[in-house]
Amino acid sequence: MSTLQWFKTRTQEGKTQVFDPLRRRYCALTPEEEVRQKVLYLLVEHLGVPPGLLAVEYSIKVNGLDKRCDAVVFGREGQPLMIVECKAASVKITDKTLDQAVRYYSTLRPQYLLLYNGISCYCFKMEDNQLKAMDHLPSYSEIQVER
Repeated sequence: MSTLQWFKTRTQEGKTQVFDPLRRRYCALTPEEEVRQKVLYLLVEHLGVPPGLLAVEYSIKVNGLDKRCDAVVFGREGQPLMIVECKAASVKITDKTLDQAVRYYSTLRPQYLLLYNGISCYCFKMEDNQLKAMDHLPSYSEIQVER
C-alpha cells in the first residue's frame, strides 16, 4: 500500500494547483493535469505500479523533435513497459490520440499503450507487431510478467 498523498491542492496567486506526489511538486491544476493525477493514482494505488518506476512528463525524441509522454511505466530492469497518454475530459480519445501514442511507441517500444481522458480508457498491447485492444487494465505484475 502506497503512502503517497494524492489530490492535495492549494491556491497561489488566484490559481489552483495540485500536488503531484511523484514529481514532488505543485502543478497548475489544468483539465489535463486533473486527468493525469487520476490515472497516476489508478496506476499506483489500484494497479500496483511502484511509484519509483513511474515517470511523469517523460522527455523523448521522436524524429529529432523533443516530445513528452504524459507518463511511462518502467520495469524493474529499467525497460519501458507502458506509455500513458492523457487528454482533458473535454477531449475525445480518437485515432489521432492513438497515433500520437504510437509515435511515442516508435521511440520507447513498450508493450502497452494506455489512453485516458477521465471518461474513456483504452489499453492496447503490442502482439506480433500489431496493437490489440485489451478488455481490462493490466496490473503491474501482469505487464511485468509479459516482458
